[in-house]
Amino acid sequence: MAKKILIVGGGYAGFYTAWKLEKLLRAGEAEVTIVDPLPYMAYLPFLPEVAAGSIEPRHAVVARRRHLKKTANIAGKVTGISHDTKTATITPNVGEAFDFEYDQIVVTTGSVSRTFPIAGIADNAIGMKTIEEAVAVRDRMVGNFERAASLPAGSAERARLLTVTVVGGGFAGIETISELRSFATALLRRYPEINFDETVFHLVEAMGRIMPEVAQKTADWVVKDQTRRGVNIHLDTQLSSAVDGKIELSTGENYESDLIVWTAGVMPRPFLRGTDLPIGPRGHVVASPNLRITTEDGKELAGAWTAGDTSQVPDISATPGPGGFCVPNAQHAVRQGRLLAKNIVADLRGEGAREYNHKNQGAVAGLGLNTGVFQSGNFALRGYLAWLAHRFYHGLAIPTWERKWRVFGGWVGHFFLARDVVNIEAVQEPRAIFEEFASRPKA
Repeated sequence: MAKKILIVGGGYAGFYTAWKLEKLLRAGEAEVTIVDPLPYMAYLPFLPEVAAGSIEPRHAVVARRRHLKKTANIAGKVTGISHDTKTATITPNVGEAFDFEYDQIVVTTGSVSRTFPIAGIADNAIGMKTIEEAVAVRDRMVGNFERAASLPAGSAERARLLTVTVVGGGFAGIETISELRSFATALLRRYPEINFDETVFHLVEAMGRIMPEVAQKTADWVVKDQTRRGVNIHLDTQLSSAVDGKIELSTGENYESDLIVWTAGVMPRPFLRGTDLPIGPRGHVVASPNLRITTEDGKELAGAWTAGDTSQVPDISATPGPGGFCVPNAQHAVRQGRLLAKNIVADLRGEGAREYNHKNQGAVAGLGLNTGVFQSGNFALRGYLAWLAHRFYHGLAIPTWERKWRVFGGWVGHFFLARDVVNIEAVQEPRAIFEEFASRPKA
């Protein structure tokens, strides 16, 4: 009888696990089911470029039903796991919750934005973890330019609309502020009513440096480059309040900002703490180097696996991450997903599982159109060549050739036609116009 494999979460690690399993499993050997509320995997490194209009949103996601042809898809969430009975509770997007019995479970639920109890953040900020957030940021940017262009120069509301704040100086934060600054500079050509000095960008970082994944010299260059381009970088600074868009910094500086983007960290999904799986001190599922879920005393759970941002995988490479664990990034999630599929198949066939040991390929970041950084060991590239490396690497890294062609095709189109600046902000309330003019029954 075919074994049942349940994959919880369809992001990087979940998608790559299912994709690889389809290639490795023999006919009738196992049935694979993946559960996720969304029908696609989002390629997160592209989110800043989506927010800046350099990549079309649908090109930055991969439709699972198109590319996972042998995997059963359930649109919903796993809301409970009892590994003792090998049962998961699935709450579908539509309908009643039900129990699903499995033989092997793969926990790849990814991560969500981690915030702190700062006044105004929950009500006014937006993250940069989903394709929907990136699209909303882009539309808000263009919409704010449109609104500001009709207001008198020097007015407080105009200044507020043209001020952007990004919290967090890691890769996500730096790429987001850089891409948005580049996008705003491009928008100025379409909005002659607005001048460069009116567009104000702030990056707030609590530590004394940005981008800890790269060398200090490279990080310092990024600070100088972005400062030159018009980004105000606040190091050793905390956000104290953002109530009603009124920004208060720990340095005493105050200003108003309509668009506030939060990129200051991620965390595993909180529901995992309510399961019977071993959970680490920061909410991650505890794993061994071979990606089996493991108790804190080292006992491996039969038929239980994990990978990606939600997992606490020991980093046994020559250059381990902070705390001795793999850092939550796409590079690890993709590689772990592939190995996970191999280990599950090996387990089904009574063979041994391999340990996850990786060689760091370096770090690459886009910093707006035509500039970027690349760091591998002591070797660093900055500027245009690094930007080309960034696009080449990520353009090839997004899964499936169908997506690669769409992404590269979009970049070629933008090279000749420039970025599209059409604002479709109204899509967030698609029925507004229809409701306004719709005839209603007389009372």
